[in-house]
Amino acid sequence: MKGILEDRAVRLGEYIIEHQSTVRDAAAVFGVSKSTVHKDITTLLPKLNAGLYKEVRAVLDINKEERHLRGGEATKHKYELLKRIRHQE
Repeated sequence: MKGILEDRAVRLGEYIIEHQSTVRDAAAVFGVSKSTVHKDITTLLPKLNAGLYKEVRAVLDINKEERHLRGGEATKHKYELLKRIRHQE
């Protein structure tokens, strides 16, 4: 079982770097919870591959800095969609 968890942690790290992915996106792709991704990345990955962990941490730090922008965009799109729906009725 331990080998599976370690393998998943490395694959998650590689995926996040390759796709500049968020924890939420990686969780959806791998079919696990956000908590699982976070735990694998912060607990297992530094012990398995410190270099990979540093790269992943850099991506996640950028995502954290930009999250307020993504949230604003999502809200904007939501209300644009509602506006279009109302005009069609």
